[in-house]
Amino acid sequence: MTEVPASSSPLKLQPGASQRVLLLGATGTIGRATARALLQRGHHVVCLLRPRQGKNGLEPDLSAQLAGATIRWGDACDPQSLRHDGFAGEQFDAVVSCMASRTGRPKDAWRVDHQAHVDVLQAAKLAGVRQFVQLSAICVQKPLLGFQHAKLAFEKALIDSGLVYSIVRPTAFFKSLSGQLQRVKDGKPFLLFGDGKLTACKPISDEDLGDFLAGCLEEESRHNCILPIGGPGPAITPRQQGEHLFALMGKPVRFKSVPVSLLDVIITLLSWIGKVVPGAADKAELARIGRYYATESMLLWDAAAQRYDAEATPSHGTQTLLDAYERWVKGEGVPDRGDHAVF
Repeated sequence: MTEVPASSSPLKLQPGASQRVLLLGATGTIGRATARALLQRGHHVVCLLRPRQGKNGLEPDLSAQLAGATIRWGDACDPQSLRHDGFAGEQFDAVVSCMASRTGRPKDAWRVDHQAHVDVLQAAKLAGVRQFVQLSAICVQKPLLGFQHAKLAFEKALIDSGLVYSIVRPTAFFKSLSGQLQRVKDGKPFLLFGDGKLTACKPISDEDLGDFLAGCLEEESRHNCILPIGGPGPAITPRQQGEHLFALMGKPVRFKSVPVSLLDVIITLLSWIGKVVPGAADKAELARIGRYYATESMLLWDAAAQRYDAEATPSHGTQTLLDAYERWVKGEGVPDRGDHAVF
């Protein structure tokens, strides 16, 4: 855990004290898990949700997962809607944000990961909020991409805000590592960059991450801190992920290696084309994001030693990726990756 000098004194809460919490990003799988964890801890949760196709209604599954929370309809990226529909002139104790840009494209990232959160921060102060829990990402510790700089810019604004803050930087999500499940089921080889040992991560489940985020409201040791966090168990490489999937399906191990240099060629070509075709520039950025995840471990970075340190990466929870693979192979709860498919 990396501590940052506190900008305000820690909150002194009685164990189990209920707080009034505005939760952003509640429609995502992590947001849903966080809502459940907050409710289980006895907090009053208000979720600001964007209307879908002009209809203010919840899908049955989402309605069940957010049962017990107060639902309000509005746009957290619109300052006026945020104040009118979200905070609604009422007082709140805390904001928990699981909101993030969907693709990581620079324009999207600066609009959502930075500016929308700056607007939330300003509105939160007016609503009497004392505490802010922010879901960030561990990859910002080595920022090379636009969305990472956008997240870091808001992290700095939050640290300087005077509110009690917890900035949570998870390693990797189960959903992001589910993309090759169907390939293996279909008898295709598991794709690797290089030998499949270039990177490793300690992925954390939605449920365990939601529990950690909710716990930041009460755990004083998590106040005014930047908190890298992974799931339980040792770090796992892409090659180990593939080997486990093949073993679960009783199939012979088949890998196909993709050279990282191929991504470099794609990025160069798209960047040149992007000078005249804006859409190609966006694709070049997505390729850069893909290259980053193909070559950088989602673990704590030791700047002094210039290496990733799996053992120093904190762990939380009980669920492992390999456990999730076993459920998914049986057809139980396979995640819909949505925009995560780009990664």
